[in-house]
Amino acid sequence: MTVTALGVPRRMLAIRLDGEETRVPEGATVLDACRAAGRDVPVLCHGEALAPRSTCRLCVVEVEGSPALVPACSRGVEPGMEVRTDTERVRHSRRTVLELLASAVDLSTTPGVAGWIDEYGARPDRFGPAAARLDEGTRVDNDLYAREPGKCILCRRCVDACGEERQHTFAISVSGRGFGARVTVEHDAPLTESACVYCGNCVDVCPTGALSFRSEFDRRAAGTWDETAQTRTTTVCGYCGVGCGLTLHVQDNEIVKVTSPPDDPVTHGNLCIKGRFGHQDVQNRG
Repeated sequence: MTVTALGVPRRMLAIRLDGEETRVPEGATVLDACRAAGRDVPVLCHGEALAPRSTCRLCVVEVEGSPALVPACSRGVEPGMEVRTDTERVRHSRRTVLELLASAVDLSTTPGVAGWIDEYGARPDRFGPAAARLDEGTRVDNDLYAREPGKCILCRRCVDACGEERQHTFAISVSGRGFGARVTVEHDAPLTESACVYCGNCVDVCPTGALSFRSEFDRRAAGTWDETAQTRTTTVCGYCGVGCGLTLHVQDNEIVKVTSPPDDPVTHGNLCIKGRFGHQDVQNRG
């Protein structure tokens, strides 16, 4: 007889979300509850398979009894909790966050931001042309990915993916303070002189395009990158016997990017250098 472990059942908690009662599993976050109820709560620094850092503060909501707005991505639900997601106080906070971020960094390749700026009436230009910006040059020192510091919002997702939450390589970290803080390798050396193993997990979790695959970077520079024209095919990596799940992004009959589903039971979104970048032989037409 085969016994299947189902895990510990979680009780359901009743909360009120924008005046409507909803039930969510114990241990869920307010963001989980919002998504389950169809509430569109914007997020930047939050990502699947990574612990929430509550860095960007874009997902803040009002919770009855809390004197300050709370980040939905990390606040756990409690029985009887009263949550409001679209009050003027919440909208004002999100509008200000968007204005501060968009006035300081380039968010042109950040999915969803243009729509949020329009939805919340954000005006990043109101700070004027003299507003300090992270106008730093692009770093392309290898054949696999590019770094654009001017797009970085310091969410630290790449640091977590490189460190104890995923790869355990610890090749990158945040150095400096205040407006001078940057994600760098040791001594700000070229990536090729660091401990980087080129797994690309940091690129995969970057929400703004500050880290991008070289194939995407080159196509964007040439004006040929078009996600709407790309197909996605899920398959299994053939380099070894682990059985990692891959998603092949194909445009113009060419693999332009390889990712892995966050819910894949083997990878949980992580890949090694072979799985993520070793696809050149597939399209070698020589």
